[in-house]
Amino acid sequence: MALATLIEGPADTPNLLPGAKLLIRPGLPAMGSLGDAELDRVVARDSEGELASGLTSTRHYGAHGEAREEAVRIFVESFAPPPRMVIFGAVDFTAALVRAAKLLGYRVTVCDARPVFATTQRFPLADDVVNDWPDRHLSVVGPSLGASDVICVLTHDPKFDVPAIVSAVATNAGYIGAMGSRKTTDKRNVRLREAGLTDEQVERVMGPIGIDIGARTPEETAISIVAEIIALRTGRPVASLRDTDGALHRR
Repeated sequence: MALATLIEGPADTPNLLPGAKLLIRPGLPAMGSLGDAELDRVVARDSEGELASGLTSTRHYGAHGEAREEAVRIFVESFAPPPRMVIFGAVDFTAALVRAAKLLGYRVTVCDARPVFATTQRFPLADDVVNDWPDRHLSVVGPSLGASDVICVLTHDPKFDVPAIVSAVATNAGYIGAMGSRKTTDKRNVRLREAGLTDEQVERVMGPIGIDIGARTPEETAISIVAEIIALRTGRPVASLRDTDGALHRR
């Protein structure tokens, strides 16, 4: 649940009293009131977004929930563990994705079986850096992953990415993405089916990973990945690379 507390309101609006509270529970009616029905509606909507990301923050509105106004200050406290992102592969793109994920409130784990690459020195912002095989790590953490959690496979080696994806689709993670060119993705999908995955299970994997924004650098690629994660979570249609044609990198 999330608890929204009115910290400051306009002096000429006596119904908006500091200390007023609104309790938000996804799927259930909100309890309490901040003093205005429209403000309650907007704050409840925004609080569910904060709760989905496990974020606590201060937000500003107009007296009736108007955006881009500063008259009302609301403190939104989320009572939920942060969503988790498990990244397999200590590659060049990983550090940029860790930074983007932390900005969105994820608890991030970087996992790679090669200890020379998976180090806290290379990924200082990661919450956990694990030296292990992907399938073995998922056998431990996979059962606890839920709809708000994310698995990103950034390796390009079949002995890493195939076991990682096979184990990933056995979890309830809300997003599974795998990096690679269209040619790499096609070959990997063949190997995944040979490993026993059904067409429906292969379809769960967003590969090539990310949305089609023409990303080239690790930072741009990280943005395209988290944008796809957000769009999938909110149900907004976007042009995912998986569902488009042509070269991933166009001049």
